[in-house]
Amino acid sequence: MLTTVPPQARQTIKLSISDMTCASCVRRVEKAIEAVPGVSGAAVNLATEKADVTFAAAPDAVAVAEAVRKAGYGVAEEVLEFPVEGMTCASCIGRVEKALKAIPGVTDAAANLAQERARVRFFRGAASFDDFAAAVERAGYKAIRETEVAPVEEDRRAAEVKKLRRDLTIAAVLTAPLFVMEMGAHAFPSFGHFIHEMLGIQTSRIIQFLLATLVLAGPGLRFFRKGIPSLLRLAPDMNSLVVIGTFAAWSFSTVATFAPELLPGGTANVYFEAAAVIVTLILAGRFLEARAKGRTGEAIRHLAGLRAKSARVLREGKVEDVPLESVAPGDMVLVRPGEKVPVDGEVTDGSSYVDESMITGEPMPVARAAGDMVTGGTVNTTGSLTFRATRVGADTVLSQIIRMVEDAQAAKLPIQALVDRVTQWFVPAVMGAALLTFGIWLAFGPSPVLAHALVNAVAVLIIACPCAMGLATPTSIITGTGRAAELGVLFRQGTALQTLERTDIVAVDKTGTLTLGHPTLTEIVPAEGFSRHEVLSLVAAAEVHSEHPIAMAIHEAAVTEGMDVPPAGDFTAVSGQGISAVVSGRRVAVGSVGFLRSIGLDVAVFADDADRLAAEGASPLYAAIDSRLAALFAVTDPVKPTTKDAVAALKALGLEVAMITGDNRRTAEAVAATLGIDRVMAEVLPDGKVAAVKALSAGGAKKVAFVGDGINDAPALAAADTGIAIGTGTDVAIESADVVLMAGDMRGVAIGIALSRATMRNIRQNLFWAFGYNAALIPVAAGLLYPAFGIQLSPALAAGAMALSSVFVISNALRLKRFQLPFQKGGRA
Repeated sequence: MLTTVPPQARQTIKLSISDMTCASCVRRVEKAIEAVPGVSGAAVNLATEKADVTFAAAPDAVAVAEAVRKAGYGVAEEVLEFPVEGMTCASCIGRVEKALKAIPGVTDAAANLAQERARVRFFRGAASFDDFAAAVERAGYKAIRETEVAPVEEDRRAAEVKKLRRDLTIAAVLTAPLFVMEMGAHAFPSFGHFIHEMLGIQTSRIIQFLLATLVLAGPGLRFFRKGIPSLLRLAPDMNSLVVIGTFAAWSFSTVATFAPELLPGGTANVYFEAAAVIVTLILAGRFLEARAKGRTGEAIRHLAGLRAKSARVLREGKVEDVPLESVAPGDMVLVRPGEKVPVDGEVTDGSSYVDESMITGEPMPVARAAGDMVTGGTVNTTGSLTFRATRVGADTVLSQIIRMVEDAQAAKLPIQALVDRVTQWFVPAVMGAALLTFGIWLAFGPSPVLAHALVNAVAVLIIACPCAMGLATPTSIITGTGRAAELGVLFRQGTALQTLERTDIVAVDKTGTLTLGHPTLTEIVPAEGFSRHEVLSLVAAAEVHSEHPIAMAIHEAAVTEGMDVPPAGDFTAVSGQGISAVVSGRRVAVGSVGFLRSIGLDVAVFADDADRLAAEGASPLYAAIDSRLAALFAVTDPVKPTTKDAVAALKALGLEVAMITGDNRRTAEAVAATLGIDRVMAEVLPDGKVAAVKALSAGGAKKVAFVGDGINDAPALAAADTGIAIGTGTDVAIESADVVLMAGDMRGVAIGIALSRATMRNIRQNLFWAFGYNAALIPVAAGLLYPAFGIQLSPALAAGAMALSSVFVISNALRLKRFQLPFQKGGRA
């Protein structure tokens, strides 16, 4: 239901419209927008491709975008990410997100406590960073505009750690004598008598007042600056709890020191040390937390640090050193031994060995010569290379990897929804619990009731820790996805961390995934009346127009043997079955058993040879010339050296492994038997892979991860619960996947699944600690154990426990940095 707003409050937003080609498009878009309830007017400009939309009611940019799309046009979206200062606990996340989502044109917003960043998805032109900054500021926080992400972020974190170290040192120096004076007197009565005789009780209390006031007004001022505005906005956060608790202890003690007659008899006790120790311990926790947070993002900083700073470019016959940003596609770039390759490109001259471990994880440098591709960020080890730049800036492989990792780290997993719902009400609930605690102790507590009520209420306020709740999930995601990137596994979708964990079956495409993807012709069995040379020449000519790896293997064999390959015409292909063409006036057909039978030929004469070759793992292929069966070809695609270990690792993780292939069943079963694969789905046509994946899922009862690398794998990758693409495969396959293996190595699947399990286990441990800690200690702080055991939790101890809870959560997440390959000797998953 739309809420009407007064004329002076009407808002106009701008949207970027795509796919408009003429004036009639403009009118269609305008009509579509004007039909949206609440819209009072729309003006569309074809030249600028912008639409100015005026609302007579509360703006609903999503409804406008949907109307434009239904009219057949597009509305461009953007994603902007920026740091947010001042977020200290889980409740802060909800407030920042709510403020950003309220901006017209914003479709989604997510804040991340561990990274101290926000990410906003919005319609291009509808909002800007200034709008986001203003909304965040109204919520009580500060958004920072970034020009260079990594340096700004790193400098900001370093400055925050430095400031916390300074404040903590000052607080500790001021708190130490205060703590010794007060707690020492309680622990050692003789020491207390000495202090009282030397200074006197009133002088001692005045010294404590001065020290505690300096702590609260100096290092502790950060809590008041953030906590009080939050209270005034009726949106209390963790800082608010600290402010109420410390100020209550300080103000009660101040009255007890300077105006004890205002308090009931016997209650004029001082708790200055509690206020100071609370501030000191919470600062200590935040200092450790800030240092640990910096470590969670090391993977991104490491990847960004792989970039070269400059490049040697050949321009107008001269070699110039230019900044990396100045390199353009087509530039000729020179790389000397020991230098980093600055951008992606194709080698035109020279040969060398390049260390590509940052991409593939393989430690051995690989040979690169003219015609080969090189990747920015890799290291040239021996010779000199000259290459033509093909991808620069944000288009390089390294930049895409960084972007994928950032996207994954910013993701919100489904498990986070529970945390968000709880933390929305957590701080107000804690304040209510503290108030209830105070009232109960005031009514039923032992003498002095006011002192007991105050101590327990302050302890409840301080013990609560929404910080740990807010950090539980994002710290694990950041560390887990960062470690995955170091091991060559990229989570394109952060949510894949959770879906991959539940995998029951790993379905694998054979060619290029289990195998090298470079088949070789191993045998030809000619039929009676045909020679090997004649058949190979004609079939190789027909296969020239096919891009299938087997066709390429046959053509390469003919060229290697020095044969003349005549031109072919009238080429036709039947996807997944075979091809036919006319070569030197003769009709040549090549394909599977089914394909030959479809043109009326019986291949029974080759049955024994086909069975023998299939049992050896070769793929039999049949050729016909002029409607006569001509030959049986055997093509073998060698299995990758690491595949057997990869399958064993998957089975060790308790997973079922299935192979989906277009090969004939005998060949597929031979390969499966060699590798230890559980299930074989053979003779599956490219358009049947989706059906095969769905069959494996048994109607959703089983969670299936599909691994593939080709264009024809893209639908299956999208249909699976989790799609895993081999990074050496096609762009289409990679774009359809949730996870990308940068090396062409199936062991990455085991790494991804084991790391997914480890990360989710880590998240659950963190959440259990964060929720369990509060569930167990808030009642203790409220004094639940006092009637039976006489145990009353000091606010100072509560502050220490609260600080440690956040440090524990982050430290637990950082354990993921030590994750090892599950199949590595001595490794752990």
